[in-house]
Amino acid sequence: MILFPAIDLKDGQCVRLKLGDMDQATIYNPDPAAQALAFENQGFEWLHVVDLNGAFAGESVNGAAVEAILKATKNPVQLGGGIRTLEHIEAWLSKGLTRVILGTVAVRDPELVKEACRKFPGHIAVGIDAKGGRVAVEGWAEASELGVVELAQKFEGAGVSAIVYTDIDRDGILTGINWDSTIELADAVSIPVIASGGLASIADIVRMTMPDAKKLEGAISGRALYDGRVDPAEALAILREANGG
Repeated sequence: MILFPAIDLKDGQCVRLKLGDMDQATIYNPDPAAQALAFENQGFEWLHVVDLNGAFAGESVNGAAVEAILKATKNPVQLGGGIRTLEHIEAWLSKGLTRVILGTVAVRDPELVKEACRKFPGHIAVGIDAKGGRVAVEGWAEASELGVVELAQKFEGAGVSAIVYTDIDRDGILTGINWDSTIELADAVSIPVIASGGLASIADIVRMTMPDAKKLEGAISGRALYDGRVDPAEALAILREANGG
């Protein structure tokens, strides 16, 4: 069970959005590389990064900030936002990224995702962002007709290393993760699921250790860490004990 600290990039800075709204961005650190190193020093073992501008633009916009993060931390990094081609995936993996998260392209071109899994085994995750139970694309700006489980099941057996499931209706507002929907998704597929959106307190960390949630790969935390609502040492200690160490 992994707790992934999040760095969301907008205009080269580390921010958090409220409900996925680019106009409701709070700047937490103007130096994302320093933030990445701070998370490593706090004991985190992974890093979740999103290029918010890239998600809307359909191409990498905060590439310089991501490269600075990769140089600053020894931790494995997963990146989503605007990654839409095999060439783009290969370029990022060659720069030291551990895992690429494909979102919009997973809806638009699932065959590309499957090809990426064959070409880069173990390095491809799918990001499923949901609003009202339907999959959202293009940086959450557009709703599709696809259901969450329906999309996830398209990738069974394809070699997807994880599904990052975000409930947009909870993202950045500290109301707690949508555990029911997340666990329902995890029950419907064999692909490991990472919970995202709304992690609010240590109560969510404890919830991660409950028997029905132990099938998850972990959860992502952003605003709760930046605001001090979740103490890194306490959270990591709870998960270490739950993980048997």
